Amino acid sequence: MNRHIFEIQKVALRSFSSSVRRQLDNKVPQKQKLFQENDGIPIHLKGGTADALLYRTTMALTILGTGYVVYELVKAAFPKK
Repeated sequence: MNRHIFEIQKVALRSFSSSVRRQLDNKVPQKQKLFQENDGIPIHLKGGTADALLYRTTMALTILGTGYVVYELVKAAFPKK
């Protein structure tokens, strides 16, 4: 019985091991160069097209949400008779 429990512990420890299976290259110095470069691009857009797409989507949702809130406030201010 105890041997079975010890085997389960070994398997659990092996699956949650902190050893690295493959080495990843450090991309931090390249990212630091990119984001510290003075090229006139705002910092929130320096990540490329994905950042630009996220920015535009966020701005569109913000404008639509603001418009909807104003619409609901006007609708609540002037109720139907």
